[in-house]
Amino acid sequence: MNVIVCMKQVPDTETLIKIKPDGSGIVTDDIKYVMNPYCEFAVEESLRIKEKHGGQSILITMGSAKAVEALRTGLAMGSDRSIHLNDVAFEGADGFATAKALAEAIKKETYDLILCGKQAVDDDMAQVGPALAELLGLPHVTLITKLEFSADKKKAKVEREIEGGKEVIEVNLPAVFTCQKGLNEPRYASLPGIMKAKKKEV
Repeated sequence: MNVIVCMKQVPDTETLIKIKPDGSGIVTDDIKYVMNPYCEFAVEESLRIKEKHGGQSILITMGSAKAVEALRTGLAMGSDRSIHLNDVAFEGADGFATAKALAEAIKKETYDLILCGKQAVDDDMAQVGPALAELLGLPHVTLITKLEFSADKKKAKVEREIEGGKEVIEVNLPAVFTCQKGLNEPRYASLPGIMKAKKKEV
C-alpha cells in the first residue's frame, strides 16, 4: 500500500517566539523548525502500514527551505521519499491554498491512503486534511486513534474519540485520515536512518 503523508514544519515548541513589532506575524530569524508533532503520528502509521502490507511511505510538504529538516526527519524515521513544494507564491498561504497545492501534486502520485496530522501546532486551524479530501473527491475521517484494513485492502475501519465514547467508521479507500495522539507511539530515527536520510533527495 502506498501511503502519502502530508506534513508541516513548525517552530520548535521550546523556541522563544517573538511577535513582529507591527503584529503581522512572528520573528522567524534563528527559529528552529521541526516536524509538527501531530504529523509524527501520521508518519509512524504510514511506516507501520508499509512494514505490514508493503508499499511506500511518501512525504509531502509545502514550505520554504526550512521545511527540508522536517522532511529529513521523516526520511530518517523510515519513509521512502519526499516531495517538497517550494515557491515564493506559496508564502502566506492559508489552509485552503495549501490544500490546493498539495492536491495538485498528489494527483500525480499513485496512492491508497493519505494521512495528515490532525492540526498544526502553530496555527491550530485543522483545515488542510478535510479541504484536501474535498479537493480530491475522497472520503475523510478526522482525529483517528485506530486504523485497520479489510482483507482485500479496499476498505478501512477507523476509530475516533467522541464525547462520551468512541465512534467506529468504515470507509472506502483511497481516503484521507487525520491522525492524533493515541493512534501510535512515533519511533525515534536510528543513526543508520539519519545517515540514509542525508543521502536521499528532497
